[in-house]
Amino acid sequence: MKFTEGYWEKNERANASYAVQAFTAEAIPGGMKIVSPFHMIENRGAALDVGTITTEFTSDRKDIISVRSYHYQGYVKNEPRFELNKDPQDVQVEISDEEALMTSGRMAVRVNLKDFLISFEAEGKVLTQIGFRNLGYMQYDRKVSTKFPEPNYMAAEYQPYMTTELSLAPGECVYGLGERFTSFVKNGQVVDIWNEDGGTASQIAYKNIPFYVTSRHYGVFVDHSDNVSFEIASEKVENVSFSVKGEEIRYHVIYGDDIKGVLETYTDLTGKPALPPAWSFGLWLSTSFTTNYDEETTSSFIQGMADRDIPLDVFHFDCFWMKEFHWCDFEWDSRIFPDVKGMLKRYKDRGLKICVWINPYVAQGTAFFKEGMEKGYLVKRADGRGIKQIDNWQPGMGLVDFTNPAACEWYRSKLRELLEMGVDCFKTDFGERIPVDVEYYDGSDPASMHNYYTYLYNKTVFTLLEEIKGKGEAVLFARSATAGGQQFPIHWGGDCSATYISMAESLRGGLSFTMSGFSFWSHDIGGFELTASPDVYKRWMQFGLLSTHSRLHGSKSYRVPWLFDEESVEVCRKFTKLKARLMPYLYSMAVISHTKGIPSMRAMIMEFGDDPAVKYLDMQYMLGSSILVAPIFNKEGHVQYYLPKGNWTHLLSGEVRQGGSWYEEDYDFFSLPLFVRENTLLAIGADETTADYDFEKDVQIQVYELADGKEAVCQVPTRKGETAVTVKAFRDGEKIILESSVENQGMTYLLRNIHEVRETTGGSIKKDTEYGLVIAPDGLKTEIIL
Repeated sequence: MKFTEGYWEKNERANASYAVQAFTAEAIPGGMKIVSPFHMIENRGAALDVGTITTEFTSDRKDIISVRSYHYQGYVKNEPRFELNKDPQDVQVEISDEEALMTSGRMAVRVNLKDFLISFEAEGKVLTQIGFRNLGYMQYDRKVSTKFPEPNYMAAEYQPYMTTELSLAPGECVYGLGERFTSFVKNGQVVDIWNEDGGTASQIAYKNIPFYVTSRHYGVFVDHSDNVSFEIASEKVENVSFSVKGEEIRYHVIYGDDIKGVLETYTDLTGKPALPPAWSFGLWLSTSFTTNYDEETTSSFIQGMADRDIPLDVFHFDCFWMKEFHWCDFEWDSRIFPDVKGMLKRYKDRGLKICVWINPYVAQGTAFFKEGMEKGYLVKRADGRGIKQIDNWQPGMGLVDFTNPAACEWYRSKLRELLEMGVDCFKTDFGERIPVDVEYYDGSDPASMHNYYTYLYNKTVFTLLEEIKGKGEAVLFARSATAGGQQFPIHWGGDCSATYISMAESLRGGLSFTMSGFSFWSHDIGGFELTASPDVYKRWMQFGLLSTHSRLHGSKSYRVPWLFDEESVEVCRKFTKLKARLMPYLYSMAVISHTKGIPSMRAMIMEFGDDPAVKYLDMQYMLGSSILVAPIFNKEGHVQYYLPKGNWTHLLSGEVRQGGSWYEEDYDFFSLPLFVRENTLLAIGADETTADYDFEKDVQIQVYELADGKEAVCQVPTRKGETAVTVKAFRDGEKIILESSVENQGMTYLLRNIHEVRETTGGSIKKDTEYGLVIAPDGLKTEIIL
């Protein structure tokens, strides 16, 4: 939100007051406090008739400086607060005539008491600063309507705002702020943290996260569930500005050795993602949205996949499993599905998991609505005239009030019935269309609840799944999110269109999303709106099956591959089976996401932060730490991509490329740039029929371009996320030493692109393949002389 007109002039609607002096500084329990008046205090008289901003510095966790700046201390907003995992750190405070310094571990905040300047530092380096006109209190004229509606109680003539501006260094790039489909680097953009249902082709977003990270290895989390307005090198090109309504602003400056370290600490604070079940990584097939279907249709799709040897792990029923005008009463449409339990049993006997679509809205005219209205389980109107109802989506629909524990249990009771019937997971759609002229059970501020509603909604559903299915078996397919929502995976990218442009914008959104602390992400393969041409479908199929989660889903048409062309069937089969065989590697990356909060799908800047060539790359990514993927966004199969320094081996062809260079080439529909990083031990599974199998059984450890003096490590997980086997490799000249933590009968080593060795000890050559020699170990340690 802009409060200025250029660098010097103020916005005529903003009565702006800025902190100009750190007049007093003192130690407080756990931190330090400064008081900053709105003009210089040079004599006693100047201390009269002046406002102040008080700023408190503490450290809520290791490598975090936590900041709270306020104008009026007694202001009450009743905003819902994010559930943070605080671990207050010991701090040291030193105050002299010149400066006030608070140190916490390797971080510090330094306040110049002569010339107003606040510096956030880490390991002796300045990360970012607050200086001249960077900390302000605004009284904003509301006579002109604003984009964001406000409850009646906020209808004063002037609305208070707090704003802070943090400096940017030359060349510093800003990333994150949720699943945003605009440019990957956020410099120059205006971002409002306000969840909306806007598809993938605009500046608004389903998943707004008030957190950004920069190329200088620090992040900023603005701790407000309300709309936070960011000006990223836009209002003032030297700064990132953020503002919130009210009398205080809270944020955390987070430091890391690299971007992954920042995200690890951010998710320490806001929550780690649960580990999704292995089966969720397999291919999902949907009925699509408004298509006509019944059990005969769905069974034909499932059988069609089996007949064509395409592995399928999950079948999804979209909205019309319920009757029209009945969303959501959670009652199957008996006209279409007369034998639900029998149908679900037949599908589950085939090894399928079942997902059904839900949302948090309840249409009037249903018994579920009547019960919710009578028991006070639906969000109320702000004027006291009953239930808040709207016609947008369903006629006269109400919203479940998730601030009411009894309403949560009522909602969960209906979902329990579905789980008992044979459903395994839920697509938790919507959660963005949340009105603000309402009243909540717990008195929460309605404007803040607009964004926070999705957290309560998805938490309610996810915790039920954990309760019934057990930890490690719960998974959602969620569209909306706010900070902390990463704890309830997975999320998908919303309503994209069946074009290459939309495919590319989906990838941008996904990369921004994972830079915002979320680890698992999916998108509608082939696009949601429209029907893809066969070439778009096949290229999107490659991209979709090289994402953490993969779903075929559309709007008005089906997404089974044989409706596009026969080659689509072959492409779908090839990449579904490839993903199944990659599961030991992919699930090991998922375990890292679960334990450390480092995403499984990573922007290039996240993995190669010291390479200046990758700062703006948003059309390729790393799938985990070792596999580079560059999807193709045109019919011709033409692609440009960049390989960072080192040797890279094409996973499918075995061709080795030198990194530190750009490449330009053409691919058919059965390949794309898919490269394995040097010094990698890549675990390849033995089962290509499903994503859910014992990964350690007959696993093959592939050795890629192991350099002299380098060690590589690979951990093969079980389906529960525990470590089944750890393999280490070390190269000393022409000797490669491979060590396994356990004797794993059936495990083999593949020396990628090596076809001759002079000697093996502790193992024997099993066969020479087009990909390299296969070695069968006969103990824990195998030595190979090249």
